[in-house]
Amino acid sequence: MERQRLARLLLAAVLPAGLCAAAHAQETKPTEAAVEQAAEKPAEAAAAQAAPQAAQPAATPAAVPTGPVPTGPAQTGAEKPAEQPAPKPAEPAAAPAAEKPAEKPAAQAAQAAPKPAEKTAEKPAARKPAAAAAAGNPLKAAIAGSWRDPNNIARDQYRHPLETLQFFGVRPDQTVVEITPGGGWYSEILAPYLREKGRYVAAVVDPDSQTKDSARIYYDKAKTGLEKKFADAPLQYAAAVVAAYDPFKPAFGPANSADVVLTFRNVHNWRSAGQAEVMFKGFFEVLKPGGTLGVVEHRAKADVPADDKSGYVGQAQVIAMAEAAGFRLEGKSEINANPRDTKDYPKGVWTLPPSNQHDAADEAKYKAIGESDRMTLRFRKPR
Repeated sequence: MERQRLARLLLAAVLPAGLCAAAHAQETKPTEAAVEQAAEKPAEAAAAQAAPQAAQPAATPAAVPTGPVPTGPAQTGAEKPAEQPAPKPAEPAAAPAAEKPAEKPAAQAAQAAPKPAEKTAEKPAARKPAAAAAAGNPLKAAIAGSWRDPNNIARDQYRHPLETLQFFGVRPDQTVVEITPGGGWYSEILAPYLREKGRYVAAVVDPDSQTKDSARIYYDKAKTGLEKKFADAPLQYAAAVVAAYDPFKPAFGPANSADVVLTFRNVHNWRSAGQAEVMFKGFFEVLKPGGTLGVVEHRAKADVPADDKSGYVGQAQVIAMAEAAGFRLEGKSEINANPRDTKDYPKGVWTLPPSNQHDAADEAKYKAIGESDRMTLRFRKPR
């Protein structure tokens, strides 16, 4: 002991005071290094002490590497050792973080779901305006009517009903008299078109006005056939009127009662029968002042004689007939023109479709020509 005391005195005289204290500390407290190491990392020491108290020695080392833990929270973690380590590693997958990303796709899906339904629902809506447009154009609707004979529809490409009736200015609230409608080609369009607001009159030759049996039978068949056509489809023709007239002294209704008089491909027959003059006078009388006369006729290359049998008539001749009756020419149209028609066939205009009075071998030839070249004239009765 005396030697140790002397050694300390000697060291105190030679070494600085700090080193002597250190040497003395090493002798007296050999475990101080562990204390100094624990002082450098108080959090780790606290965690190490908390682990035995919690009786979970494996959990504490796993939680320590996640990062330095302040002294205060470390104590809290020591009180609840099982809760603190578990939430920290699980935070990236914790319920709040997982729910937010899941909520956004769910909301987007909820918003996206109605969109396809809306687009699908728009398709019928897109068709409705088209239907409304057809309903808003009664003339187009009548031309597109399902009641029309398919054979008649096939001839639209030659007869151009929409453009022709528009050129004549026919409106659905007018009284329209069609002269000699034949099998009712234009009746299928005009009668339904005028049914609700206007009036359609089909003026046919009175069979009893004919002196020849063959003519009487022919016109009786035409009249009864048209009447049957109307009776068989009351929805389209219930308001239509069939009125018989005498072609030698025609009267088509009360004077000044019609808005429009129409005739399609008939003038050549009246000329050959010597009835053209009185027919045009009859048109003039039935029309209101300012009324319209619409004429479509097979057009010859030039004037033809009165006894011509070709079925064609000179355009200037038709204009002269109308003007002689008091009409004023208001307009001409090439709607129904056909430049392929050479007008020099063995059986006249009847060689061409739709009559097709030709040899079977020539079918393709005349089909390529099509129906006849026709004038389209609009006249006005002066006010």
